[in-house]
Amino acid sequence: MNEVFVEKFGGASVNSSEAIKNVASIILSQNKKRLIVISAMGKTTNHLERVLNCFVENKFIDKSSIEESKNYHKTIINNLFPNEDEDLNKFLDITYKEIENKLLGYNIDKDYDKLYDSIVSYGEIIGTTIISKYFDSIGLSHKFILATDLIKTDSSFRRAKVLWKETEDTILNKIEPLFNSTDTIITQGFIGSNQNNEITTLGREGSDFSAAVFAYCLNANSVTIWKDVPGLLNADPKYFEDTMKFEQVPYSEAIELSYYGASIIHPKTIKPLENKSIPLFVKSFISPKEEGTKIDCCSNTKPLMPSYIFKDNQTLLSIFPKDFSFVVEENLSNIFALFAKYGIKINLMQNSALSYSVCFDQIKEELLKKLIDELSSTYSVKYNNALRLITIRRYTEEAINNLFIGDKIIIEQRSRLTAQFLVKL
Repeated sequence: MNEVFVEKFGGASVNSSEAIKNVASIILSQNKKRLIVISAMGKTTNHLERVLNCFVENKFIDKSSIEESKNYHKTIINNLFPNEDEDLNKFLDITYKEIENKLLGYNIDKDYDKLYDSIVSYGEIIGTTIISKYFDSIGLSHKFILATDLIKTDSSFRRAKVLWKETEDTILNKIEPLFNSTDTIITQGFIGSNQNNEITTLGREGSDFSAAVFAYCLNANSVTIWKDVPGLLNADPKYFEDTMKFEQVPYSEAIELSYYGASIIHPKTIKPLENKSIPLFVKSFISPKEEGTKIDCCSNTKPLMPSYIFKDNQTLLSIFPKDFSFVVEENLSNIFALFAKYGIKINLMQNSALSYSVCFDQIKEELLKKLIDELSSTYSVKYNNALRLITIRRYTEEAINNLFIGDKIIIEQRSRLTAQFLVKL
């Protein structure tokens, strides 16, 4: 297959009519074959989660959130199409009615995760349908295809695992022929389908990973993820005024940064690209001519400097054997099994002779209560919420001192390249 490039736009890059016009201008400025991966517009996923959770918890349809989401998309449609597009508005009405009917017709005691995927996935389908219609209206030749027809997964709803062989065969069989008649193909991020053709999702913020899957299967020349920042920064501008951009980062360092919580890249995105030496570019849709950051098989980060990663809304759970015995391997295996059962990813752990402490993203109160209840049959348990986990990669003493966190530290850990601090806010 000839050269193919994968580009991903999501969230802020498609959150308004002006943003969508900007995406079109970026695509029109490039003369190449490309697969465009698009995620839901703006905060659509959050809106749909709110509708779903209201129904599950309160047993009624949250009409106000439905209307809010629908009107948000209608505003974008009306701004993109000066002469009202009846077909798109009708499509929205039908789609949101489908969402209501799916909720009303589903046994909510049966499988929340399956229901989640079937509802939240509408965000990607709505967004790409609107953008595809806009591209038609300005003469941007392209083909539209559903990612559910391309990415095949198992049935682990909300965190589906890609079936790589089936996915690669499907993508090559369906995508390659389309490139014979167009240079641009549009599809969705985040979503796929299982072997029963039920919609699955790849995990929150999984559109970056979708782009990597497509690139891997197509042997793409590169992947570009378009963000509202100039590239991969050494800190989040929300917390630091004087952030600096990396020009080039090795795959291994990008994996470390995403593992520790750097929100610019989805954690699973890097490995498929590394396996085929496909470079990843992180660029700004606000300043598309700027270089951005290149992630590839280089040996060193350029420039070499500390990276700061902040994760708020952390919970610290400390566990003590009731009989004051030592914490041994058997205790730890039981504790790990419980965390796996509840699908909780541990961000930091520390053990002493008489206790074991874990830090993880805050979870719903009822889920935390269930976890503590199970642990309490064998252990004494204490916990704290609303903490912040700070990770510094390639730390120096100066970098640590710049944080001014001395008297707030609950847990501190250091290895050769990484320092972590769990702190009170």
